[in-house]
Order: sequence, then structure tokens, then C-alpha cells
Amino acid sequence: MRWTPGGSSDDVEDRRSESGGGFRPGGIHLGLGGIVILFILSLIFKRDFLSLVSTGSMDKGTTAAQSDPARDQQEKPLVDFVTFVLNDTQNTWSQILPQQGVPYRHAKLVLFRDAYDSACGMAQSATGPFYCPEDEKVYIDLGFYDELKQRFGAPGEFAEAYVLAHEIGHHVQKLLGIEAKMRAAQQRSPGAANQLSVALELQADCFAGVWGHSTEQRNLLDPGDVESGLKAAAAVGDDRIQRMSRGTVNPETFTHGSSAQRMQWFQRGFQDGSIAACNTFQ
Repeated sequence: MRWTPGGSSDDVEDRRSESGGGFRPGGIHLGLGGIVILFILSLIFKRDFLSLVSTGSMDKGTTAAQSDPARDQQEKPLVDFVTFVLNDTQNTWSQILPQQGVPYRHAKLVLFRDAYDSACGMAQSATGPFYCPEDEKVYIDLGFYDELKQRFGAPGEFAEAYVLAHEIGHHVQKLLGIEAKMRAAQQRSPGAANQLSVALELQADCFAGVWGHSTEQRNLLDPGDVESGLKAAAAVGDDRIQRMSRGTVNPETFTHGSSAQRMQWFQRGFQDGSIAACNTFQ
């Protein structure tokens, strides 16, 4: 992507030095292998499996995150980039939403390490980036981007941008009232909860594509960026994650959509560039 480093934003809350440095379930430190397994299970079942094995609290005397200037410096280019993407996505939606008669209200981006308390419960690196509608904040442990590249095979800046644009897409859904209607529908029809969740996630993919359309119109994309975004969408499809974790695929348990669906809806938003193109509920 064509962007200029060094930008800043009042919407970024850097909590990396305040985050918890780990959990001690039953007095035993959870290793990296355990975190990876629970991360995959949490993605598949949309449930926080790390909290199930934790004691429910952190030993602050031994697990409080310490300031790490070397790591902060190493992550600075990535912080600059996600700051740019946050500013750009929110500027884009600030222009689009008023056309729908809805004013845009900025979300916040919280950068943390390992674990941090959110209004939706404990944000943990093992569960990946997420949007919390209760406090209108996106929570990201920057270490996730290493997972995206190395484990899920989706490198590139636009792949990283897709992740944040997807989460901002959830914020747009809240502002439009879509998220609240979907939750109410899930309560009325528990049997359709997964299907409704898939529709919500695919629409967030489409909204990420709408932002991508804007970047193309402004000549911010380099050759290969779109393919990078599509690869990221495919990498986190339910079928791919289930196949990686257990070797079989069960579409009835999907909560985010298949790789093909996620690519399809991202591409639809990218090509059309409008909210009208993103009605995944029909």
C-alpha cells in the first residue's frame, strides 16, 4: 500500500505496557503450544477457551507486562501502519454513513499484549482481534499479525489492513443498528444463531471491501494488494480453520463463513463500493 508513516490518532489507545503478561491456570503456566490450540478452538466455536482453564484472575505480581523499549521499537512500523489504516477507514466511513442519514462516530483501537480487560470481557491474544460493541473499541494484540503471516499464510500490508477494516466494519454495523437487530434475532431463533453470525461476519468482510474500493479510487494500492486481502479473507474461513485444527469440516458449526464466502463478499464490496452491495442477510 502507498501510505506515509509517522501519523498519529487520538483514537489509538496503546495499552501494551499495561496488559497482562500471561495466565497461570491451576498454578501452571500455559505454554505457546497450549495457547495456539486454544486460539484455534476459540476461533472455531466463538468461545473463550483460555478463560475456561484460567483461575479467573491474573497474578499481578508475576504476570504484569513490563515495559519493553526494544519490542516497542520493533513494532513501531506496524503501529504506524495500523494507525494509518484506522484513520483512513474511519475517514472513509465518515463520508459514506452520512449519505445513509447516519452520523459516523469514531471507534477506538486498543493495542495490548497477551491480555487486557474490555467491556466485553478479557481480551486475549489467543482469541484474535475483535470489536466490542459495548465500548465501541477494537482490540488487537499486534502479535496476531505474525500468526497471520506465518501460520495462516497471508502476508502483506493489505492483508493486515483487511483485518482492521473488518473489525471497523462491525462498528459500522452497530452504528447502522444491524448488530442489535442480529442479536435480537438470535435470541428469538436460537437455532439460527450460527447462520445469523455468519451473515454478520460476511457483511463485515463486505464493508472491508467497501473501504478497499475507496483506497483503489485514491490510488493507494500497489499490484498484488487485492490478492493479499483475498488471501487473508480465505485464510480465516471456518472451513480452513476446522481442517487445520481437526482435519474435518462441519458447515453447521460455521460462525464466520467459509473461505470462498469470505473472499466472495470482500470482493463484492471492493468492486461495488457501496453499503447496498453488502446485504448478506437476504
